[in-house]
Amino acid sequence: MKRFILTAAIVSLAAAAFAQSAAEKTGVNSLVGIAPTTQDFVNEAASSDMFEIEASKLALQRGDKQTKAFAQQMVDDHQKTTMQLKDLVTSGKANATLPPDMTSNQKKMLARLQKLNGKEFIQRYDSDQRSAHASAVDLFKRYGEKGDNPALKAWAANTRPTLEHHLQMAKQLGK
Repeated sequence: MKRFILTAAIVSLAAAAFAQSAAEKTGVNSLVGIAPTTQDFVNEAASSDMFEIEASKLALQRGDKQTKAFAQQMVDDHQKTTMQLKDLVTSGKANATLPPDMTSNQKKMLARLQKLNGKEFIQRYDSDQRSAHASAVDLFKRYGEKGDNPALKAWAANTRPTLEHHLQMAKQLGK
């Protein structure tokens, strides 16, 4: 009986943790303004950086002059935030682990970009950048205001203005 209760408790905790992740992944937390869990924040921030860097490296090869200038800044800035987040995680201040790769959705977006060239590439890259940065601003805002890890909360709050600037730049692409 004790084993059953313990198993049920573990399953309930795992389900609660999964539900939090599912709520973050589906956008429910964003809609109601709930901060992501620390692990969800680290997963999303790290995978977002991975996507930004890889998509922007591709844009450096396939973009026009304006796109390439934007892409170079994205590579530089997101490599910097990747190192900052990695330092927070490896030092133990973040109490989380880094994801090994991008999300499946980000991989699909990157694969779609890899199939495009010219104007089609530029339009898709521009659209992806606006979307990715709008999501990142929201994520960093929610965690920076309501996150539960002080070191990550401060980092999110300090990083958000750069992401807001990226979003404004992305909105100007193609104009």
